[in-house]
Amino acid sequence: MAVPIGKRMGVLFLAIFLVLLFLLPVVTAATGDATVRMVDSFYRAGSLVFGGGHVVLPLLQAEVVETGLVDREAFLAGYGAAQAVPGPLFSFAAYLSAVYNASPNGLLGATTALLSIFLPSALLIMGGLPFWDRLRKIPFARRALSV
Repeated sequence: MAVPIGKRMGVLFLAIFLVLLFLLPVVTAATGDATVRMVDSFYRAGSLVFGGGHVVLPLLQAEVVETGLVDREAFLAGYGAAQAVPGPLFSFAAYLSAVYNASPNGLLGATTALLSIFLPSALLIMGGLPFWDRLRKIPFARRALSV
């Protein structure tokens, strides 16, 4: 299978993934900007979720309910409604940002959160794709992926 992304671009995408993962919390703490805080929260949730969508639920709750950005009742109502759509818990991020008690919220907040939570996986896929063929030939990696 031909991959339209070269190894240099793959490394660049992986570097962007890591820089955002470590830099966003620093920028959030330094600026206190609500938009940066939102991007940081959802980017980290999207970055640290391995093992299925429901793993993201406690991360989202800690980021938005415990901080007072979303009421507990609104969180539970959105979680229930999100079960009706594909990829429910990542789509749930859009709802949470739309009902934020701070700005950005509404359509802008929903769009920002949705892009932020899906960005890590896009960067990891584009970053790992050029190396996939070589990785799948390593016995340890094959065993890890078959589990």
